[in-house]
Amino acid sequence: MKKYIYIFIAVITLSACESELEIKSPSELTAAGFWDTEEGAKAAHTGLYGTYRFSNYTFWLLGEIRSDVWGGDTFESASALDLIRSNFTVTTAPFGGWAGLYSNMHKLNDFIKNVPNVPFTKEEEKNHLMGQAYGLRAFYYYTLLKTWGGVPIVLEPLSTVDPAGLSRARSSQSEVMAQIKMDITASLSAFGSDNSFWEGSNVYWSKAASLTLKGDVYIWSGNLMGGGNADFSEAKTALEQISSLGVSLEPSYASLWGIDNEDNSEFIFSVQYKENEFSNFYNSFTGRSTEINPAFDDSGASMNGFIINGANRFGPSEKTLLTLDDNEDTRKAVNFIYLYANDNEGAGYPNYNAANYFGAVFKKFLGVEDGTGGRIFENDVPLYRYADVVLMLAEAKNLLGEDPSAEINQIRERAYGADYDPAVHGYVNSSPTANANAILNERYKEFIGEGKRWWDLRRAGNSFVIDNISFLNPGDEYKLILPITNDMIGRNPLLEQTPGYTN
Repeated sequence: MKKYIYIFIAVITLSACESELEIKSPSELTAAGFWDTEEGAKAAHTGLYGTYRFSNYTFWLLGEIRSDVWGGDTFESASALDLIRSNFTVTTAPFGGWAGLYSNMHKLNDFIKNVPNVPFTKEEEKNHLMGQAYGLRAFYYYTLLKTWGGVPIVLEPLSTVDPAGLSRARSSQSEVMAQIKMDITASLSAFGSDNSFWEGSNVYWSKAASLTLKGDVYIWSGNLMGGGNADFSEAKTALEQISSLGVSLEPSYASLWGIDNEDNSEFIFSVQYKENEFSNFYNSFTGRSTEINPAFDDSGASMNGFIINGANRFGPSEKTLLTLDDNEDTRKAVNFIYLYANDNEGAGYPNYNAANYFGAVFKKFLGVEDGTGGRIFENDVPLYRYADVVLMLAEAKNLLGEDPSAEINQIRERAYGADYDPAVHGYVNSSPTANANAILNERYKEFIGEGKRWWDLRRAGNSFVIDNISFLNPGDEYKLILPITNDMIGRNPLLEQTPGYTN
């Protein structure tokens, strides 16, 4: 035990020299005896998800805010405008210290190293926990790769306080991708034939989550890193397995949202939020009653009496409003409450009216009234759901030269419900580029606010990003990967700046 006390003291002494791998808390260092029991291992397992949840807003920002979804009118001071506009330099680089994700990784590395040596009453439970941990680590590294390209690979928990030992150079993108694929393989191997959800809940990683991640990763690798058809085939095979694991589309898009149906069959992995425990971040997409109550919704009904206690820091872009402006598509009404300055003499504004538009409340994760004039934002937030699987399968098929229309139409049919008319709403197979745009457009409408759109555009290819993001132009492709801060390089001289950025 003494050696851990010495490490604790030394970490405090050397904290000013700590590298940008962001191992922040000396209390996270393994204490002797902690890994001796199954109970300790399961307590650590629970902690992995608390850590993930704490970073979930960061994951959301990384996956969506730079896309074309947001940046529209707000009735309070807008947030993250520099990120929305890709307005940053090495001096103003966002997410310093790798967004703190290596702190989370330290816990995963500690878990992966120690749990195999812990005696369990049921070996299959240990295997399931290991499958979860490898899957989560693959997801973390995948996020790092998509955000910064090459990043340091650290697979061992912190065991030294020597600053030289803490420093790591950036591995190449291909090396990071190889590590991601190895962790996915290790995860699936640990799960084996166990298709269950831990404690029957989608708030824990599962075999279905690892297969979904595999599809995502291999499409990225095949399309952006030279893997080609071999990777697309791997993605397709993984994604096609998931329908046999107890997940499927919910009958209606509207039924997916709300705390009463969070154990639905569509959510594959979601982040859990609970009253008096941890609130999600979607209160910033709503507003205050003082601004909302005098307004009218798109049907012309007064918003007077609408209960809300949030902020309006993010507004849908006009492109988003126009993309959703189809009254037969149920996703329009589910995603936003449209606010107008007047009721148009009782007729409302069934379609978007720019001259009278006041703003919008994001409705998908609206929470519940708390009985005291406020709302509790405790909706679980999905990372992957089965609609994701269906549309990524469409991507893989299209990249293989196959027809993706069945998957696109499966999502459209659910969206239009009883109004679905194949002759009007159905998609007919076309060129690879037209298919890719159709898939992207379907994903746009399907996943608004779920942290997907930026990654979707990136996975499709640089040209799709430049074509859709008004703040990026040909020649800005280097901006698709973030710079790292000068402070990070100053504290870790082994780091090199992201290509394309200069001081």
